[in-house]
Amino acid sequence: MADAARVGRSVRAIDAPGAPDLDALIAEDEPVILRGLAADWPLVAAGRTSPGAAADYLRGFDAGQTVTGYVGAPEIRGRFHYDASATAMNFAAERMALGAFLDRVLAHLDDPNAPSLYLGSTDLDTYLPGFRAANELHPAGDTFAQSPPLASIWIGNRTIASAHYDQSNNAAVCAVGRRRFTLFPPEQVTNLYPGPLAPTPGGQVVSMVDFAEPDLARFPRFADALAAGQVAELEPGDVLVYPALWWHHVEALDAFNVLVNYWWNAAPAFMDTPMDTMLHAFLSLRDRPAQEKAAWRAMFDHYVFGDAEAVAAHLPAAARGPLAPIDGSTARQLRAYLLGRLNR
Repeated sequence: MADAARVGRSVRAIDAPGAPDLDALIAEDEPVILRGLAADWPLVAAGRTSPGAAADYLRGFDAGQTVTGYVGAPEIRGRFHYDASATAMNFAAERMALGAFLDRVLAHLDDPNAPSLYLGSTDLDTYLPGFRAANELHPAGDTFAQSPPLASIWIGNRTIASAHYDQSNNAAVCAVGRRRFTLFPPEQVTNLYPGPLAPTPGGQVVSMVDFAEPDLARFPRFADALAAGQVAELEPGDVLVYPALWWHHVEALDAFNVLVNYWWNAAPAFMDTPMDTMLHAFLSLRDRPAQEKAAWRAMFDHYVFGDAEAVAAHLPAAARGPLAPIDGSTARQLRAYLLGRLNR
């Protein structure tokens, strides 16, 4: 990637014996590395033996379901991204057995001209049942009890997930091989030059900048993003925790790599994704006159981004309606109202 010396700083790393308080770490609104937190995982131990041993360990949990592997030519240098038109991908998706995918990666361990091979977010409980019983994070408190995570696995060779954001908090376990994350706070979105909303390489908008060879003539503000960035160098057994909406560029640095991640969000299940709101804002707000947009910004600051309690404190409780705290019933009423408006 772009010279690490040009990135602002390294992610804070702490030794992490015992159960981490994920809620407290996320509340700090900064990424943090928990060194060696997963060092005693059987998968990590197998990976220290050899890539083949790690693959054999995974095969022991294989439910036999077909997975989707992504395959790119050696020329893409592991960067799963767009073709020159930015309307199609520079790789292909192939349906195959998990064992066949593992064999394919192992067959190219010593190949300097290996194809790029990547198994993206694949649900652990569906495809590798029983894996989590032996390899699991156990945070302090009831973080995962209150907000059950989506636990998934990522497998491949020397691949790159271009900078993108997720809408949930993340605990990423570097299980086999080394990884490098380059992270940026959400306010760097403009400086990262996001690509099309659709199609996308993996379901999320990605940066159009090639971090290995950044074209600063085309993307001049990327230099500002680098200055605000943080780099996390991960060894097997390390866990990187970072908040939702932080952009992250992920490089798998070895010929065989496995990452396990846990996505969770403290928002109630009845809440809609904010992305839906943003898409509707394209329809309703973005192309209005500048003075109207400024006025609506003030409205959003008051009703949405301001103090939720203060906005209705002057009203009797019975008159607050959706200005009161939202619950499942209120959410259903609002959704029905909006559907009626959208379908007019």
